[in-house]
Amino acid sequence: MAGLRPTASADTVASTADGNVHLEVRALGKSFGATRALDDVSVAVRAGSVHAFVGENGAGKSTLGKIIAGVFPQDQGDLVLRGTTVSFRSPREALVRGIALVAQEVALVPRLTVAENVFLGAEPRRAGFIDRVSLRDRFDRLVADAGFDLDARTVVGRLPLAKQQQVEILRSLARDADLIVLDEPSASLSATEADRLHEIVRGLRTRGRTVILVSHFLAEVLDLSDVVTVLRDGRVVRTNATSDETEGSLVTGMLGRPVSRTYPDKRLPAVDAPIVLAVEGLSGPGVVDASLTLRAGEIVGLAGLIGAGRSELVRAIYGASQATAGGVQVAGAALPGRPGASIEAGVAMIPESRKDDGLILRRPIRENVSLTSLRRFERLGFVRRGSERAEVRDALERVTGSSLLEAPAGSLSGGNQQKLLFARALLIEPGVLLADEPTRGIDVGAKRDIYDVLVRLAGHGMAILLISNEVEEILGLAHRVLVMRAGRLVAELTGADMTEEAIVSAAFGTTITTAA
Repeated sequence: MAGLRPTASADTVASTADGNVHLEVRALGKSFGATRALDDVSVAVRAGSVHAFVGENGAGKSTLGKIIAGVFPQDQGDLVLRGTTVSFRSPREALVRGIALVAQEVALVPRLTVAENVFLGAEPRRAGFIDRVSLRDRFDRLVADAGFDLDARTVVGRLPLAKQQQVEILRSLARDADLIVLDEPSASLSATEADRLHEIVRGLRTRGRTVILVSHFLAEVLDLSDVVTVLRDGRVVRTNATSDETEGSLVTGMLGRPVSRTYPDKRLPAVDAPIVLAVEGLSGPGVVDASLTLRAGEIVGLAGLIGAGRSELVRAIYGASQATAGGVQVAGAALPGRPGASIEAGVAMIPESRKDDGLILRRPIRENVSLTSLRRFERLGFVRRGSERAEVRDALERVTGSSLLEAPAGSLSGGNQQKLLFARALLIEPGVLLADEPTRGIDVGAKRDIYDVLVRLAGHGMAILLISNEVEEILGLAHRVLVMRAGRLVAELTGADMTEEAIVSAAFGTTITTAA
């Protein structure tokens, strides 16, 4: 790590005269409309290292990674690749020069096999036809070299996300990429899957590949990277050897101030708080005979491994998937099992994926927030825009402190996109909130904002069912914890029994627990 020291400008970046520098970013600038995403960013990435970019949502770390990988062109500045200035107009051009991006949202063809995805567009051919024998031989050599456990014949759509990410990485290696940008690779993975990904990243480094890791998981950054660059408001704060950083120092660098990682004080619901949600014997896709209750002002954590059925249970309660048995009551009235009926009954849902199920990213913020409440603004078949704007503005100010209405939702950072879903929920004035991974893919500062929102809503009497892959988050926010395994609720934990060990044990089935 010699020669690397704190940096905020091109003057303090290691020179490409050092042949060990794989990529140098010089005085890079990028704007999206009036938003300045990157401003005079300079950093050197050393060959054969894992170099992390960290920062709040909106700090510019993903934009920087995507410019390097050819997704966006820069407005100013240079990219110097192994001593040669380059400019990319597309990811394909970057790939030709050995740079590949593995994005948080994988871009594979689900109906094709693993091998077909890996060599898509670069298939070995004989007499104009795909040479299946050669393709399989090349695949086997590639898998062996990468150390992956992938079956060439498996249809990609049947693989879990962690395996699909391996396919993406393998596709990069098949095209001779020697610099791989991983953009939030762990955001959708379980702890076990993330551990496997970390092994893969270390293996890439051992084999001489260079990895740029864009991540908001600071423990992951400290564990995996050799060097870390901290960004704030589109500028480089510093670049340091990771061994010189701590989680606290990174947070302070990202936010410009220290921030407490503790959770808001819990406000216990009243002992006589009424039951507002009752689920009895509910079965459906991925769910077997689930029963639970939520009281007004209560936050109930729903824990378990990925694939345990947590999201499936929430979708069945909300009516987004069809229940095959059992029923749901809200404030004593039966719920018909349709999203529209749930909304009318005062049940709101924050979906697991804001991109796939939550937001229409190209549409204005106003439309995204009012989407599930248009009936209240309708008159004679038309939307009363004045009322819509006023109520959307009020909901936004309650969760974001902003009244911006007409910018596209996709122009916002991940944390602010997530807050739009909370503003949308508030518009229907719900008594029940089903929050599925509400802090997924956002930084520590935005997480704390959402924690405050959840606790404040519960304090005003809302009942909240909270799903999170982070056990610490469940314990920090919930009054009770329910644990799922293989589609069933297998444990209910309260008081002193709410520990990380108890949750993990119940999730893995290593202890005897009492069913909820």
